[in-house]
Amino acid sequence: MNKELKIYNSLTKQKEIFKPLVEGHVGMYVCGPTVYSNVHLGNVRTFISFDVIYRYLKFLGYKVRYVRNITDAGHLEDDTQEDKISKKARLEKLEPMEIVQQYTIDFHKVLDLVNNLPPDIEPTATGHIIEQIETTKDILNKGYAYESNGSIYFDVVKYNNEIDKYGKLSGRNIDEMIANTRELEGQDEKRNPQDFALWKKAKPQHIMRWPSPWGEGFPGWHMECTVMSTKYLGEQFDIHGGGMDLKFPHHECEIAQGKTANGVDPVKYWMHANMLTLNGQKMSKSTGNHLLPNEIFSGNNDKLSKAYSPAVVRFFMLQAHYRNILDLSEDALQAAEKGYKRMMEAIKLLDKLPVSDNSSFDINELITGFYTAMNDDFNTPILIANLFEAVKYINQINDGKATISQADKEKLSKAVKDFTFDVLGLHKELQETGHNQAFDKTIQLLIELRNQARADKNWALSDKIRDELAKFGIILKDGKGGTTYSFK
Repeated sequence: MNKELKIYNSLTKQKEIFKPLVEGHVGMYVCGPTVYSNVHLGNVRTFISFDVIYRYLKFLGYKVRYVRNITDAGHLEDDTQEDKISKKARLEKLEPMEIVQQYTIDFHKVLDLVNNLPPDIEPTATGHIIEQIETTKDILNKGYAYESNGSIYFDVVKYNNEIDKYGKLSGRNIDEMIANTRELEGQDEKRNPQDFALWKKAKPQHIMRWPSPWGEGFPGWHMECTVMSTKYLGEQFDIHGGGMDLKFPHHECEIAQGKTANGVDPVKYWMHANMLTLNGQKMSKSTGNHLLPNEIFSGNNDKLSKAYSPAVVRFFMLQAHYRNILDLSEDALQAAEKGYKRMMEAIKLLDKLPVSDNSSFDINELITGFYTAMNDDFNTPILIANLFEAVKYINQINDGKATISQADKEKLSKAVKDFTFDVLGLHKELQETGHNQAFDKTIQLLIELRNQARADKNWALSDKIRDELAKFGIILKDGKGGTTYSFK
């Protein structure tokens, strides 16, 4: 099967054949959350996208080191230049690390619910202050940064003139760039409005501060990712991912810092996931067009008529390519729920399918389509479409309208389960809790009792079991492979 993987590289703006720096090994860094509030749904989409990328690389046999950071210091508010975590701690009269702990736990819980695998390393900004100071000193000593009132700024114009084009990732021209909107306060400290902070002097009221050669302060937001990615993946590594909103200035600054400090472009393949909208509009707390993951899972919101499970939300998000904008709506979630249940019901049939001497369709061609979709820049919507082709065949075989050999049945069963559960990371909701397992076993027991009633020609009891279950929204379906159930 064709296993030549192509990745869209945001830096070159084209799909490229994936060739890791070290054969058989992949280093991948993804920008994690700033833990000052509950993780929002757009972030969840980004992390699901990179979870699938991580899963597929491992599925292809690569040894992957996946690093995703926690920003627990240094991410500044645009308007006040105050650290977001410090501000939240001040408002809630808590220690900053209480805020960090609270929202890191929330972040992990949500990603666990949507069945994301944990990264191999999850470093924190506060755990790497020394390394950030050392890299800042290095860039300062090389002449590409300068001190101003106790803060250290990166000299963007000098870098652009002497090392490399600043703006090559985002496609911006330095002469046309407006001031970095993350640095509104303190512009008079900088030589150029495009310059960004490697280290910020802490104001007297600033809670989070560390000693440095330039006085007490805290690291710049961009510096933490440069330090943590290169510490754990090397001066140059394979994949750097994040949301589209991070391309500028965050990732642009990472390239400049990394190339200045280490003399090489830090990343071979830049990958960016696109945004999530709600009912056709950008999500925004200020306008009220906003939903948190747990509000969808619980149904406790004023946007949707019911709760939707984490598995359905994950399935919904994978129905769009990671580089495309995805719109969340009630209709889209309902359609995803139906599709998800149809897929799970077909998978339950797989091992019970009757076998014949030969197959009435080409299994190998179908399975090749699974790989082709994922090898084309992780195209999950095409993979899902191909999986539904398999679902169609499974139902035809179960209804006696198509045939499959034993060898092909085993091959199909393995491929469908591999791509559904291992690659897409979908999970069977009926296996999520002991309670649901008990429910499943109860229904199976009723199916067995009904089968016995039918064997005994006790049609009244057989029909009663079927009709009573239907009243509770549980529909029995008889096929060649046996009886299965689904929900209305």
